[in-house]
Amino acid sequence: MQANWNNSYAALPAQMFTRQAPVPVAAPKALMLNAEHAEELGITFGEDWPLFMAGNQIPQGADPIAQAYAGHQFGHWNPQLGDGRAVLLGEVIGPQGRFDIQLKGAGRTAWSRNGDGRAWYGPVLREYLISEAMHALGIPTTRALAAVATGETILREQGPLPGAVICRTASSHIRVGTFQYFAARDDTQALEALLQQAIERHYQKAQTVEQFLSAAVATQARLVAQWMGLGFIHGVMNTDNSHVGGITIDYGPCAFMDEFVPMKTFSSIDRQGRYAYGNQPNLAAWNMAQLATALLPLTEDREASIARFTEIVQGFGDIFDREYAAVFARKIGLTPSKETGVLVDGLLRMMANIGADYTLCFRALATGESHAHLGAHPDFADWHARWQAAGPTQGALAQVNPAIIPRNHLMEAMISEAVAGDMQLFHVLHEALKAPFSHCDTPRFNAPPDPQEVVTQTFCGT
Repeated sequence: MQANWNNSYAALPAQMFTRQAPVPVAAPKALMLNAEHAEELGITFGEDWPLFMAGNQIPQGADPIAQAYAGHQFGHWNPQLGDGRAVLLGEVIGPQGRFDIQLKGAGRTAWSRNGDGRAWYGPVLREYLISEAMHALGIPTTRALAAVATGETILREQGPLPGAVICRTASSHIRVGTFQYFAARDDTQALEALLQQAIERHYQKAQTVEQFLSAAVATQARLVAQWMGLGFIHGVMNTDNSHVGGITIDYGPCAFMDEFVPMKTFSSIDRQGRYAYGNQPNLAAWNMAQLATALLPLTEDREASIARFTEIVQGFGDIFDREYAAVFARKIGLTPSKETGVLVDGLLRMMANIGADYTLCFRALATGESHAHLGAHPDFADWHARWQAAGPTQGALAQVNPAIIPRNHLMEAMISEAVAGDMQLFHVLHEALKAPFSHCDTPRFNAPPDPQEVVTQTFCGT
C-alpha cells in the first residue's frame, strides 16, 4: 500500500489521542476494495491489500492513533468515549485533498471500556453499502475504502458471528464531542489546537471562533435538510456522532423510511423517539448549542460570546428552513415560494395519511405515475391539478428523486446471505446503488418490502 501520508492530527498535543496500532487478525480475506475511491485518494494497492486493510501490516508513513472524544448520548453526558474499536491509520493527501484513513473493528484501544474492539459482517457491510449509497445520492458522508474478513468469530447477542473490518475515509473525524472532551477538562491548549485543525480541514475562510461556529451551524443545517429529503433517519444523533464539518458519520442504527411516518424511528435504543425523522432538525440545533458551549473557553469576553453564540445557534432554524424549502422544491420540480411550500406540505400530508412509500411517491412525480401511489387519497386530484398548474420541470425530477435506496429489508437480506457465505447480493446491490437516479432493472430493489420483510428495528451493531 503506497500513499502520500501526512499525519497532521497525530502531530497535535499528545492528550488528544493515544498511539495505538491495530490488533492483527487471524486470517485476513478480501471482501471488497473500492478501487475507484483508492484512485481518488492517490492510494496504490497490491495483491496484499487485505493485510493492510485488516491492520496486520502498517503502511509505511502511517502513524496509527485512537482519538479522544466525549459526548451527550441521548441527552446524557458521557465525559469519556473515544475510538473504542477504531484506529486512525493517518491522513493521505491525494487528487481530492486530505483524507483520514480509519479502520473500524481494529481491536481494543484505551477507549474500549468493556468492548472487544471488533466488528462483524453486519455493521461492516451495512456501513459500506449505505455510506457509498449516500455518496452517490450527493450527501456529504464518510466513505468506504475496503472491507476485510478477519477469520475470527465475534460473540454478540445473536451468537457467534464472522468478524470483519471496514476501512472508511473522511475529510476528518472531528466531532462535536471532540470539542466537548477538552472543554470539560478545561484544556484550552488542546481546544485551541483542535479548533485550528478543524478550521484547516473544513472552514479555511474562518478567522475567528465565531466564524467557525457560524460555518458549522450552516453546514449542519444543510446536511439535515438533505437527510430529510431522502427520508433518511440517522438514528443516533449523539454529539459524538455529530461531525463539525457537516458530513454524515457513524452508520449504526440508521435507516431509510419505506412508508412515510413523520415521527418514524427504527433504532432499537431510541425508546423515546428522541432521534425520530421529524426531530432531526431540532436535535441537530441542540448539538450545535453543545458545540457553542464547548467553544466558550476560547473566547475573551465570555458574556458577550454567550450572547453572540446564542444568536448564531438560534439562526439554525432559519438556515434549515431555507435549505429544507430548497430541497423539497427541487423534489417537486418547482422553485421555493410560499405556494411551493403549501404543495410540499400537502403532498407529505397525503403520504402520511395513507402510509404511502416515501421514495416511490417522489419518484412517481418524474414518471407520471403518482396516481398509482396517491390516487386513493381524496385530496390527490386537486393537489395534482394545482401542482401541474404551477409548471413543474418534470424532466429534472428523475435526477433529484432516486429510484433506488438502500432499503432496510434489502440490507438485512444481504447481511444474512453474506454471513452464510454468499456475497452475491452485496455486490449486485453495490452496483445498483452507484446509480440511484437511473432506472433499476431489478424490481426487487425498487419495491417496498413485503409484509413479512418489514424491518421495524435497526441496531448499532457494536
